[in-house]
Amino acid sequence: MARHRDCLRATEPESVTPSNPQPGDEEPVGRFAQRAQRHHRQVHDLLAAGHSIRGIARGLGWGQRTVQRYARAATWQELVDGKWKGPRPSKLDPFKPYLRQAWEAGCRNAVDLHREITERGYNGSYSLVRRYLEQHRDNPEPIAARPPTVREVTGWLTRHPDTLGEDDRPRLKAVLEQCAQLQAAERHVRAFGEIVTTLQGQRLPDWIAAVRADALPGLTSFANGLESDFDAVVAGLTTHWNSGPVEGRVNLIKMIKRQMFGRAGLPLLRKRLLLTAAQR
Repeated sequence: MARHRDCLRATEPESVTPSNPQPGDEEPVGRFAQRAQRHHRQVHDLLAAGHSIRGIARGLGWGQRTVQRYARAATWQELVDGKWKGPRPSKLDPFKPYLRQAWEAGCRNAVDLHREITERGYNGSYSLVRRYLEQHRDNPEPIAARPPTVREVTGWLTRHPDTLGEDDRPRLKAVLEQCAQLQAAERHVRAFGEIVTTLQGQRLPDWIAAVRADALPGLTSFANGLESDFDAVVAGLTTHWNSGPVEGRVNLIKMIKRQMFGRAGLPLLRKRLLLTAAQR
């Protein structure tokens, strides 16, 4: 990915134009709203399929009250109604009529207006005044969304496609459309992930040949490294045996050694390890 930074910069996501929403008219936005919409749809689909609330909670790993809250809400907007909108009292409220009048009279300097209302008793911050005045600007300039970083795109490629967020999928698609080599890399990464998760080590020779055919520098060097100990790699990607128990035992030894650091010697460490092994 680092070799193709230019492809990321060439991606031109849609610009976002600031708007001046009125209370009660705007739609919920943000990660909380997206999650609420997704979970609400998921719970109601399961209810329509005949599942009980207790069964849904057990299957999803949620609390039963959480599932009940999603089930009782007719629309997902009800779940975020108190978290994303609604007027809140502000120190600026008594001075908003004066600010609107000054703005309509042609005074557009936020610093001057902040100084004037401060003389009239306002004790809030300047940023609050500036944000309020920005809502009254005509024809705001579009805000260009930043291109994705190398770390973000790498995470999208190495994660399972089903775990990608609804916002990540179109961004990844836009990046891949800019570069044929990234499309090939995405195809090889997905194929290798399938080999690892499904223990299909017999497909490894074909995968290595396909990677070399596309001549991708990073993946080609990785494939060459796999061939240096090919039999062991194929065995690890085929059998259900692994070094997990050994690594767990090593981690236990290190933990016990850290507990005794500076307070005991090898005889006590040996005794503790033998006692721990006997208990297990």
